[in-house]
Amino acid sequence: MMSKAVDALKSDKKVRTVVFRSEVPGIFCAGADLKERAKMHSSEVSSFVSRARATINELANLPVPTIAAIDGTALGGGLELALACDIRVAASSAKMGLVETKLAIIPGAGDLLHPQTKYQALIWRGTQRLPRTIGVSLAKELIFSARIVDGEEAKSIGLISHVVEQNEAGDAAYRRALALAREFLPQGPVAMRVAKLAINQGMEVDLVTGLAIEEACYAQTIPTKDRIEGLLAFKEKRPPRYKGE
Repeated sequence: MMSKAVDALKSDKKVRTVVFRSEVPGIFCAGADLKERAKMHSSEVSSFVSRARATINELANLPVPTIAAIDGTALGGGLELALACDIRVAASSAKMGLVETKLAIIPGAGDLLHPQTKYQALIWRGTQRLPRTIGVSLAKELIFSARIVDGEEAKSIGLISHVVEQNEAGDAAYRRALALAREFLPQGPVAMRVAKLAINQGMEVDLVTGLAIEEACYAQTIPTKDRIEGLLAFKEKRPPRYKGE
């Protein structure tokens, strides 16, 4: 279901920001069903993991900003899903961790090459995304120990961008994510898409190549109607009316 939803979002030009949340109280995503996994043949496990990797890679490849609203537990593949989002917001009571080493496996939800341009950028999996997010040494510590952290600690180590006190409805992180998404909405849609592309691909190469990527992405904004609208709106001292064209 998530794969189909993400696939539909990829080509919907009206979509400006995507917020991933769970409607299950206290749980963002607890990872694989271990009782189900225990009954699987090794070939079934491989197929299951491949599908999970593909879905998370599709999520990471969405052209618009993505926000994970973590109002509850995010473990294993659940945290990997959140790490594939551009921004993470969590309730202080949320629990997060890559706990796979407890099961004698490693975090590994996908590492495909970016298909959109000539520049090839890795779509990181758990052992790759976490070090790039919080640093190598600390990522090793968390993965080696399979430690679970709460929202406050996650914020202190840079795993999430914002931490909020949970409310009675249990959706404090979701509400903060919506507020953040509303900050993104007024910006030019084309610029947002190519800015994300430039950042993602630039992070995987040296500075000189990164600057070349930035130049190529910037060039995509020059012929757009939105760029002209932005200049007119500034001149006329009014909010711009962007159409993503």
